[in-house]
Amino acid sequence: MRTSVNEEAPRGPLKRMHWEFALPKFPTSTQWLTLAALAGVYLAAAKLGLGFAIVHPSASAIWPPAGIALAAWHGRMFFVRPRDIVAFALLAALLSTTVSPTIGLTSLAMAGFAPWADYGHVWLTWWLGDATGDLVVAPVLVLWSTVPPLRRNKRWLLEAAALLAGLSLVSLIVFDGFIPIAGIERLPVEFLCVPFLFWAAFRLGRRALATCTLVLSLIAIIGTLHGLGPFARGPTNESLLLLHAFLAVQAVTMLAAAAVVRQFREAESHLRRQAVRDELTGLANYRCLMGSLEAEIRRAQRAGAGRGFSMLLLDMDRLKQINDRYGHLVGNRALCRLAECLRASCRVTDTAARFGGDEFAIILPETSEAGARQLAERISARMAADEELTRRPQASLGGRRLSSGPWHAVSRVRERPGAVRKRAPARRRALRPRAPRAWPRRGAANPRRRGSR
Repeated sequence: MRTSVNEEAPRGPLKRMHWEFALPKFPTSTQWLTLAALAGVYLAAAKLGLGFAIVHPSASAIWPPAGIALAAWHGRMFFVRPRDIVAFALLAALLSTTVSPTIGLTSLAMAGFAPWADYGHVWLTWWLGDATGDLVVAPVLVLWSTVPPLRRNKRWLLEAAALLAGLSLVSLIVFDGFIPIAGIERLPVEFLCVPFLFWAAFRLGRRALATCTLVLSLIAIIGTLHGLGPFARGPTNESLLLLHAFLAVQAVTMLAAAAVVRQFREAESHLRRQAVRDELTGLANYRCLMGSLEAEIRRAQRAGAGRGFSMLLLDMDRLKQINDRYGHLVGNRALCRLAECLRASCRVTDTAARFGGDEFAIILPETSEAGARQLAERISARMAADEELTRRPQASLGGRRLSSGPWHAVSRVRERPGAVRKRAPARRRALRPRAPRAWPRRGAANPRRRGSR
């Protein structure tokens, strides 16, 4: 809610002053419930983490509340680009987590609650527990709460289930001794889990990767606490620190790889759209038109007699005169408005394309000649009612029904799109929408010619 106050200034060179301020907003009931639930989850996670405090009652190598607190902060752009991942790892996970152990442990040591001789070991345990919590827990919460959900097909779900099952099985074998193998603790078997993380990063996306990293961390921590796995080489706390270093490196590396894959996919998608779309109007271009026409010709040939499609061609007349008189910006605007009329009149299955400067085409799958004629009438009506178009634009509309027929007769359309016009001369449809204000009316003097007389 914004409130504005106007104060009249004295007469003279001073102008009226405009003051604007915003009243404070109080949390709603839903926000209060969310805050209460978040506080409860944080306290429960803190209680669980303190249960693994070995070197000191206040320092635990397992501290998921750090990731919960970081995810609650508005950091929605953490995991978009690779440099964001690196900045997150250096600033949020590694640098910011040095504040809590430094201040907390120094205060405890000065008060006599922690021996100065164990300062370095306790500080490392405190810091690495917080950093690992940020790198493992925070990505899962941030990505699942901020990234919009996508519709996944059955194939994606089956692949995700297979990935999760394979990762869980290999993690249980490596870290929990699910299948006893003699001498496995002397081998670098922890890297057997890395291909599954690459699989998630390259195939399933950031959210699946963060979830797999969390599952791997839980299984590995449980096995290490029971003295199992490749990192159980000494006291429990030292084993957990070695495990956390491994998990932190894998989390940062895989998140950066997933961000790179996401950027490449976005660039590829952008290039694919540019390859088949007209940059000015947003309709399909000549390449997409020919591809759709080829597909419809083959489909009509396979369907047999009686099955075919229709095609409409539309030429915008006097485009050159519009460009010469009003400028190319106005001509482009008229083309865009015409494209909007075509897009609004067509079905989802139709293909509307611009294959020339002022030439447009529409492919109508499984449409009769009467249906194509109705579409042409709708397009004419929309153009006539559009206030953004020129005052008296003219367009030539032509159409033809194409059936399976002989292959050479239908395939000629690919070579000459103008062949779809009827043999009879196309009717000239004079469309008369109202003239926009920015355009001079008929009879007005041309400003370009006024100075030349």
